[in-house]
Amino acid sequence: MRRRILLKSVAAGLLSLGLFSSAAMAANETLKIGFVGVTSGPAASWGISNQRSMETRAAWINETGGFKIGDKTYDIEIVAFDDQKDPKRAIAGMEKMAQEGIHYVVGPNVDDGAAAVRPVAEQNGIMYFPYAFPQSLYTAPASNAVLGMVANYQSGPAIYKYLKAEKGVKKVAFIAANESDPLSQRDGGVKAAKDLGLEVVSDSVTYQVDTTDFMPVLLPVLRTRPDLLVLSGVSPANAPQLIRSAREAGYEGIISTETAQDAQVLKEGAGKLANGFISVGGASTPEMASDMMREFVERYTKMFGEYNDESNTKVYALEYILETIKADPAGITDVEVFKKTMDTFEVANPYMNGDAKMKYVGTSSFGQKRQVAVPLVVNVYEDGEFKTLFVAEVD
Repeated sequence: MRRRILLKSVAAGLLSLGLFSSAAMAANETLKIGFVGVTSGPAASWGISNQRSMETRAAWINETGGFKIGDKTYDIEIVAFDDQKDPKRAIAGMEKMAQEGIHYVVGPNVDDGAAAVRPVAEQNGIMYFPYAFPQSLYTAPASNAVLGMVANYQSGPAIYKYLKAEKGVKKVAFIAANESDPLSQRDGGVKAAKDLGLEVVSDSVTYQVDTTDFMPVLLPVLRTRPDLLVLSGVSPANAPQLIRSAREAGYEGIISTETAQDAQVLKEGAGKLANGFISVGGASTPEMASDMMREFVERYTKMFGEYNDESNTKVYALEYILETIKADPAGITDVEVFKKTMDTFEVANPYMNGDAKMKYVGTSSFGQKRQVAVPLVVNVYEDGEFKTLFVAEVD
């Protein structure tokens, strides 16, 4: 009897020790990465794509054991804040990140928000990765913001040059919402078009973001008979309405934008009338996508029931943050170390086939490396989905 009790005690002790060891091995530290961006309203799909991309990748990392930085392994936690496309709320979101001791934040998604949070980020040692275009955010003395995508003043010239050479475009008209982001993108587009020798036949017509009848707004623009109609900075919610109105008014020319769009929204809002619409796409094509990118798409779709092509670009910000910290673990709490690491950082790009690299670029546009290197993929919408029109690179 005593022997049986003793054996049971030993077995229980070993089991207990095994459970303790397993728990100890599983108890990774947590690394919080923030997201401050728009996930509601007309521009919601821009921020939703950001947040979902981060959450998909974080869940994947955690499921497979965590992310090793130095001699520690971390589970990744995404702390998200919807700024509702309001600069004041963006500031509140960045302040929340500072209070939680978060040093790396993805977003905001629009110019006003990205500019508004700059003082908070700089005062609290936060690096942030906006999807916003003002060059002042990435040009010295500014140094805490990293552009997470290709800017309109980089994509616009590439699109206009292609359409001039391949489609014979000569006359361009611009229309924009009466907000700072679209107006800024319009002005950049007008300059790029003129620099390429294109005739700008309309560049002053604007509309309010809550417009429901675009026909009266568009008619004066269409009377100029442009070969190309540019919807500067158009939100995913307004794009199909503008496209539908232009086509129903009889416009047969090319329509484009330098902002990313949502194929499902275009399908639901404009249907076949959106065929031929040109926009900036995600930083991957079926030919370029690696097995890891394909798995990301599968995991994202499984988590959220749908996929947004723009997430081919949005997947990169979290990856860049983690890999740059990994290159020098002191950067986990010291963004000055992170900044120094950026200058020489280069690793294989896991989301693309071939010898593509993840590195920081932007010297040509900003005088310093404050932009992630993602391919410029330009899409054309056809029957419910995006197809690749052409691919370029940004320095």
